[in-house]
Amino acid sequence: MTDTPTPNYTLLDEAGLGGAMFFPRPNESPPPSGATDHLIEVDSSSTPRVAIAARHYLANPVWPTILYFHGNGEVASDHDGIAPLYRDIGINLFVAEFRGYGDSTGTPSYATLVSDAHPVVAAFHRILDQLGCADQRYIMGRSLGANPALEAAANAAQRFNGLIIESGAGNIRRSLARTGLLDTEIGGQLAHAHEQKIRSITLPTLIIHGEIDLLVPPSTAEALRDLLINTTPVLEVVPRAGHNDLLWVGRLQYLEAITKLVQQSAHSA
Repeated sequence: MTDTPTPNYTLLDEAGLGGAMFFPRPNESPPPSGATDHLIEVDSSSTPRVAIAARHYLANPVWPTILYFHGNGEVASDHDGIAPLYRDIGINLFVAEFRGYGDSTGTPSYATLVSDAHPVVAAFHRILDQLGCADQRYIMGRSLGANPALEAAANAAQRFNGLIIESGAGNIRRSLARTGLLDTEIGGQLAHAHEQKIRSITLPTLIIHGEIDLLVPPSTAEALRDLLINTTPVLEVVPRAGHNDLLWVGRLQYLEAITKLVQQSAHSA
């Protein structure tokens, strides 16, 4: 959409939101058997250079692979016990961190959370291509990770077959309201540009949300669904699930929904 303004997310960092919203922690462990760690350079102009860490859980190169942006306070190694669940449904996982998280360098900010999606996507495809992995590939963002996932789906969607948002915190209006900027001209312009970006997404989309999520209310998922006017999003609400227990409370429903998206979108890229 050539007339869509480019969102300037630095406004949120300048308003102090970035410093308050991130909870980075170091990597917890080396990769388990069958997984590999990667460092993806995202900023060569700074000293030292900034790199994002990622962990690739490759069970079978002919299976689909999900590029997964994790939630706040999480790191790639937290998914050592989650990747086998995806393996059980025939999916590989490639978990990318944020600046300052795990083995990644740099300092996190809202603006770089979004912009780093581009070099991460490029490296993801490069690594999978070098390994001869299947072309069936997906983007997924959990909680805070919805932000880079939505950016990739809007502006780097080539070669991807679908988008998955879990407990997604991608509602820019909520963030702007917390800073007092929502009712200002510049804040309104940012909200409009962000929502126009979401409207431009055409990938088949699955939204998974907990029924009793108190951190990111289910109304956020409904608002995201309603913005996705150029695709046909599926909203899967998991009964009795909150923000951080969604996968465990509704494991069967969760994995069946992802399996269905993968099967239906296999030839969409």
